[in-house]
Amino acid sequence: MTTLAGKTILMSGGSRGIGLAIALRAARDGANVAILAKTDTPDPRLEGTIHTAADAIREAGGQALPILGDVRNDDDITRAVFETAGEFGGIDIVVNNASVISLARTLDLDAKRYDLMQDVNVRGTFMLSRAAIPMLKDAENPHILSLSPPLNLDPTWLGAHTGYTLAKYGMSMVTLGLAAEFGRDGIAANTLWPKTTIKTAAVGNILGGEALLAKSRTPEIYADAAYEVLTASARELTGRSLIVEDVLAEAGVTDLAKYSPGVDESELYPDIFL
Repeated sequence: MTTLAGKTILMSGGSRGIGLAIALRAARDGANVAILAKTDTPDPRLEGTIHTAADAIREAGGQALPILGDVRNDDDITRAVFETAGEFGGIDIVVNNASVISLARTLDLDAKRYDLMQDVNVRGTFMLSRAAIPMLKDAENPHILSLSPPLNLDPTWLGAHTGYTLAKYGMSMVTLGLAAEFGRDGIAANTLWPKTTIKTAAVGNILGGEALLAKSRTPEIYADAAYEVLTASARELTGRSLIVEDVLAEAGVTDLAKYSPGVDESELYPDIFL
């Protein structure tokens, strides 16, 4: 595959940041993008809603279906799958983008936040992917892509923020498990993660404010790498824990300056899982 024209993507989240960047890259090919997200009205702390995202997708050349819902809610997931298939005739791709972050140490992480990360990151990835699999089985080049890190058992990362690490690694384990289970059906399932921090609301609001944003790459680097994965053969590229920069290098993109204009590569902040 060399294009996402006419392909249908169901994405959790996507109102802003990396998810929206992936959606817009696909939209430039003429893809259909359904986004299942909670942000229906503007929030002064966060840019974008499902409606502004849908407008941007259409403006970029794609078709959009904003679906108000919560990936923690099974009824919302079922509705999203049926509405997406009903609107566009099927589902070709699932992007597990929705994620909750808390870098609190174990004794500082309250139970509600722990449960939220597990529900959105791990359970949401499992349930949304599972619900779409009957549709993916009928697709020509079906992909599941989860925005989660490779499984790094270095104690440095396991012990840095155990609750969050568990939730993100859970996303990856779900995805790799689906690759093994449904590979015979031709469904690819991969994870994708960057070597550096990305300019998102989470980085700005939770990790390090403007100072860290200035040392981060733009979401477009993630989007361009995701595009390479989602246009690859589902039977040839599956069960992999992929790194954004490595994917781009394999595609012949080695000059990454455009993703961090005005910033020296040596100044970029490394990702917390690599």
